[in-house]
Amino acid sequence: MIVKSVNIGKKRTVTWKNKQIETGIFKYAIDQPIYLGKEDVKNDDVVERKYHGGIDKACYLYSTDHYPFWKKKYPETDMQWGAFGENITIEGLDESNILIGSTYQLGDALIEISQPRQPCYKLGIRFNNPLVVKDFFQSDYPGIYIRIIKEGSVKVGDEMKLITQPVDGISVKEVHSLFHKNRKNNLLGQKAIKEKKLASGYKKDLIKMFSQ
Repeated sequence: MIVKSVNIGKKRTVTWKNKQIETGIFKYAIDQPIYLGKEDVKNDDVVERKYHGGIDKACYLYSTDHYPFWKKKYPETDMQWGAFGENITIEGLDESNILIGSTYQLGDALIEISQPRQPCYKLGIRFNNPLVVKDFFQSDYPGIYIRIIKEGSVKVGDEMKLITQPVDGISVKEVHSLFHKNRKNNLLGQKAIKEKKLASGYKKDLIKMFSQ
């Protein structure tokens, strides 16, 4: 897995449904390394810290391999690297092969996989189409949030190398599927809930779903 782009966003105010909204989802490629800190990416604006940034969501990764699917579905959207609000765009990243709790060397940083992405309405702002939020939930391409075990810089061309992964773990794709095609798969839901390295906020949502 190779880093193809590193992206930074600055806070901006946009009009959405007749309201003024602040967002940092508009991220664009830069030609220098980014620095992964414990709770966010240095110099990247995070607007709502209740939902973005923090230990479990310090940085968001998305795959170049998924872009053709979205370009076909939303051909009118300007889809440069960073279009999904990701700080790092990676070639070869496959959520079906990446397990929650796995650790990777990424540039100078050591990272741990924490959860899939749960999109909010601001992805609809970025695409100028609110339907993308539902489509994103129902796709197999959620992208990956990470924890930062060791802070460090990441640049274009760096490789994401597996260091450790859980035995009999659960993949990012499997966890994400619990919000669409596997909503009634209690066995898989309980497996996800028992995964110690799954982000606590994400786990709370699953507990609500599978305790009813």
